[in-house]
Amino acid sequence: MYIFYTPDIKSDKYTLNEEESKHCVRVLRLKIGDKITLLDGVGGFYIAEITNSHPKHCEIKINQTEKEYGKRNYHLTIAIAPTKNNDRFEWFLEKSTEIGVDEIIPIITHQSERKVIKAERMNKRIISAAKQSIQAYRPQLSELQKFTDLINIDFKGKKLIAHCFDTEKPYLKNSINKNDRVLILIGPEGDFTLEEVEMAKNKGFEEISLGESRLRTETAGIVAVHTVALVNQ
Repeated sequence: MYIFYTPDIKSDKYTLNEEESKHCVRVLRLKIGDKITLLDGVGGFYIAEITNSHPKHCEIKINQTEKEYGKRNYHLTIAIAPTKNNDRFEWFLEKSTEIGVDEIIPIITHQSERKVIKAERMNKRIISAAKQSIQAYRPQLSELQKFTDLINIDFKGKKLIAHCFDTEKPYLKNSINKNDRVLILIGPEGDFTLEEVEMAKNKGFEEISLGESRLRTETAGIVAVHTVALVNQ
């Protein structure tokens, strides 16, 4: 199955952009009449065939369309502090896309080690992961936000904050139900501060645990995404 990301489909005829055209014709060596699969990032899944195998503007005709392909029964937003090592954060973006997440919000906390992200590069990793795992819904990567702004978000659903402080708190799996809209905060390597936890609680966030082990930021993010997916199976 040859999969291409095509976010602006409006009819049954479409022209791949230059990058995707080159990959299709030069790399994969596809030709007129060959079948390909398209994902638009908002639930559209398409079966098409090549009508003009030009390496800069490959033209296709859509033969089959399916809307809301693979639509999940829940909505998950992860607000997470980017790691100092870019590769580790990009790994999180890739794996969480494969498992299933709707929105990722990078946040700056008191103990954050990274306060700048390369959004274009990271969006490419997300798109690549969506294609690889045939996710018709592409996760949205929001702009980097300060923790103090994020906790004031107008979110209609459950708002949770994961941290490692030794306080009595339920496991994530016991804090959510099927079909929930969920927002989970994941801190940096040094965790949130106690003050940040209290600020979040004052804004309606509930404390949760992701398990007994002390996890790296990107691992905690994946555990959260996977736990929500399991609860919704």
